[in-house]
Amino acid sequence: MANLVGAPTAAGPAGTVATYANRPGPSALVTLSRRGFLAAAASAAVLAACGRAARHVAGQAPGSGGPGSGPTSSAPAHGSTQPANGPARFVASGLRSGGACALTFHGSGELSLTNQMLDHLRRLGAPVTIFAVGSWLEANPGLSRQILEAGHALANHTYTHPSLGQLDRTAVATEITRCRDTLVRQTGGNGGWFRPSGVDQPSALMLEEAGAAGYRTVVGYDVDPHDYQDPGADAIVARVAAGLQPGSIVSLHLGHAGTVAAIDRLAALAHARGLRPVLVRDLIGSPG
Repeated sequence: MANLVGAPTAAGPAGTVATYANRPGPSALVTLSRRGFLAAAASAAVLAACGRAARHVAGQAPGSGGPGSGPTSSAPAHGSTQPANGPARFVASGLRSGGACALTFHGSGELSLTNQMLDHLRRLGAPVTIFAVGSWLEANPGLSRQILEAGHALANHTYTHPSLGQLDRTAVATEITRCRDTLVRQTGGNGGWFRPSGVDQPSALMLEEAGAAGYRTVVGYDVDPHDYQDPGADAIVARVAAGLQPGSIVSLHLGHAGTVAAIDRLAALAHARGLRPVLVRDLIGSPG
């Protein structure tokens, strides 16, 4: 054990500690005085106590229940029975050396347009990851199963799609956990990833609350054609073409007719550049 304090020794003034050194004979043993004995014992006790303290610091974690340590508790502060999750990491793209890209959708909007998009994607054989708004999923029972059975993936995009940067910590946490709980009820899992609403990049607070909710990765994007502004299919394709490269994560939106009209050309664009559309998990790895 490192840095252990050895057994203490004591040497008092001449005539106060019994010793056999340099004695002329058996009768020459020096007798301890009562006061000298008490002083030596007290000194040895202090040194022994210091030795125990040093052994505790050097070789035993506080509260580890070693000999003489007394009652301890391993529970974290604030009454939690489990260690808090650390902040999530933020990922905006995959490896640039690969031959894949990920088409991702913000999941909300008119159901008929969502069904049109799903029809196109089925015909194209292009899997996508849909970051769904929790209230949208709840308003459309059966949609989550329809999406998953088509080979796509669902992830968390808050419950009501607010401008997350304008909310306090409690409200941010509520948005994340309510959508998470909706996903768990409908799919049996939390979706693996979180994407904040109303911001391009998450704040430290958002990363902390995402981690606390069980998400280790917050997924952004590096290609954003702003299709939610309804610029038309031609503009959407041109904007994606300007940034699409290996590892790109493209941000698109369900519920917009221009995006539906553009999706065939977006898939063709990826193919022309030697890129295969894949799910987010196949581009950046598992959430953990």
